[in-house]
Amino acid sequence: MIGTLTSYQLITRDTARSLQTVASDRVVQRETAYYESRISDVKSIDDFMNDRRIYTYALRSLGMGDMVESRALIRKVLEGGIDKSDSLANSLADPRFRELVETFNFARYGSATTTFTRTQKGTVDRYLRTTLEENAGQSNEGVRLALYFERKAPNIRNIFEILADKALYKVVETALSLPTSLPAVGIEKQAAFIATKLDIADLKDPEKLTRFLERFANLWDLSTTNVTANPSLQLFQSNSLSGISVETLTSIQNLQARRR
Repeated sequence: MIGTLTSYQLITRDTARSLQTVASDRVVQRETAYYESRISDVKSIDDFMNDRRIYTYALRSLGMGDMVESRALIRKVLEGGIDKSDSLANSLADPRFRELVETFNFARYGSATTTFTRTQKGTVDRYLRTTLEENAGQSNEGVRLALYFERKAPNIRNIFEILADKALYKVVETALSLPTSLPAVGIEKQAAFIATKLDIADLKDPEKLTRFLERFANLWDLSTTNVTANPSLQLFQSNSLSGISVETLTSIQNLQARRR
């Protein structure tokens, strides 16, 4: 079996070509063509929710395929917007909900929402990238985690954002060989401890990020040599709390609210 680092490098050596391979898939082509031809006609939350193909494509672009059937929650998130600090999107610990509203902000822009690049080409680009990551994860969960971390890293602002994202935390936990008991010390001490080992600024340096992910990939293989289950799949699901307790997520949520 090809190692995590080698598989990751094969994809990222020419990311544009890897994305083109994804784009050439018949199902991806069909769904993308439909989205591109219909998204401009979506003028409201009702339009968005009632076109299941548009709705599913949008959620999958954000890695929220597991939330497609949670229609009532998605509607409430969209209706609440993000302009108020106590809106539902701002209150949920999972950052994907805020990303969804930032992209499809009907609460703020109304019928003009889908005229922006982020809802058109931006969503298509994200769909292709997310599909690339998901495809990689079918054969090696570590590669999906590395690709996800690479995509998110430049926009990570602080340790708390890592702690709030189960997949990001798994990469950091593995690369830094963090003790599994660390979450028990409390969110502030946990963040302070990680800060002694990881400089967030390094994640914005391509060379340092590459070395960090190389370390992750090698340690991932060592830690999963004898594991036959799929431990990382849960990390990309909203209803999973694997590795991070409810108390930790709640604390992060409260801290983020105070910082806004």
